[in-house]
Amino acid sequence: MPDLWECQRTGALRAHEGFTVKIWVDADACPKAIKEILFRASERTGVAVTLVANRFTQAPTSPFVTLLQVPQGPDVADDEIAVRCGAGDLVVTADIPLAARIVEKGGVALDPRGRVYDAGNVRQVLAMRDFMDSMRGSGEQTGGPSAFGAREREAFANELDRLLARARKDR
Repeated sequence: MPDLWECQRTGALRAHEGFTVKIWVDADACPKAIKEILFRASERTGVAVTLVANRFTQAPTSPFVTLLQVPQGPDVADDEIAVRCGAGDLVVTADIPLAARIVEKGGVALDPRGRVYDAGNVRQVLAMRDFMDSMRGSGEQTGGPSAFGAREREAFANELDRLLARARKDR
């Protein structure tokens, strides 16, 4: 998190002052276009964005953006995000089990396609994911997600703006 002098120097003092929400990004699978939206939002609002990945990921030089590189292994990045995330934080992930863990801690998860996972829907989404996983395990062809494009980028940007505005209002 940037110090007061850095906030004054960059002009982000007002946006950063008292704005305690943090954004954690499951960065290994996050589309580049989504990361760019997050980088712009962090500069505009002064909110801290931490990219968590098990391999090097490009990040701009910014007092608001950091990269946390974790060891290789299944769910290592997910586990690190779940441990570090606090109540009120926002996690950007397409991983539904991680989203459920975040919601249990009082956070909110946002899918790169713009779907919000919160206490009102994450259990149902997780149950559907588990059901589809068992269908695939039995040999059923279930298909995959649609292509990622402009509509998904716009939905993500709109939800991110809404969540950040709500966080700012709640402080």
